[in-house]
Amino acid sequence: MITPAALRQRFLAEPLTLRNERRDFGDWHRGRPHYLLWAIDVDLPAVRSRITAAQRALDGLLLDGYRRQPHITLALCGFPARTARPAVDEFDRHWLQARIDALAAARITPFTVAIGALESFSSAPFLHVDGADGPLGALRACLHADTPHPQGEYVPHVTVGLYADAYPTHSVAQRFDVCAPVVPLRCTIERISLMGYVAAEIGGALFTLAEWDLAAHRLQWRSRLAAAELFRCREPVRANRDTAPASDLPMEMP
Repeated sequence: MITPAALRQRFLAEPLTLRNERRDFGDWHRGRPHYLLWAIDVDLPAVRSRITAAQRALDGLLLDGYRRQPHITLALCGFPARTARPAVDEFDRHWLQARIDALAAARITPFTVAIGALESFSSAPFLHVDGADGPLGALRACLHADTPHPQGEYVPHVTVGLYADAYPTHSVAQRFDVCAPVVPLRCTIERISLMGYVAAEIGGALFTLAEWDLAAHRLQWRSRLAAAELFRCREPVRANRDTAPASDLPMEMP
């Protein structure tokens, strides 16, 4: 995976940051309410403290109202399909089932990541994530294939916010070292999450639909409604989780 030094060089190679807008991108979501992704939940006090410090260092540069909880994106899913023929940016229950089957076969166990220094894409500053190339790569292999959206090069990170305007990158980068951490934060990852957000809200809060337990190798839905209504499915939920085959995992209950 790309190093922090290389990320800094890429950022400085651009003259200006990208300006983000707070508006409803209706031409993107076309009335579809929620967008889903696979991510690692790192909403922990120590991580929130590092993010707050980074936001203070970048005071005056970030778009107001960013409410996403700390997370490490693994793969994008798209919009849940509500018709028999998903659009190119949608996914259906069969596509989701294939991801679950891949996770079950891979049997990836809990691992540790290190959350480090402040770096940046042209559109958003972030805390760099390191120390788990093997597990992160294995998870990506399970979740990345045949995704509705191009994923591009993977840079594991925890987003700090979104730039509110086009600022000279060299002057922005001078602020990064102000909140340089003494040591990286080490976090043990025991599960990954199927998350979503309201598509009409820029930087809105995430919600969790289900979690894949890396020790038990099992998907647990947060609620029966989440399992049954994701694709407006009317199929019955299997009650006996212990005897359910892998093909029934998305309908399992915690």
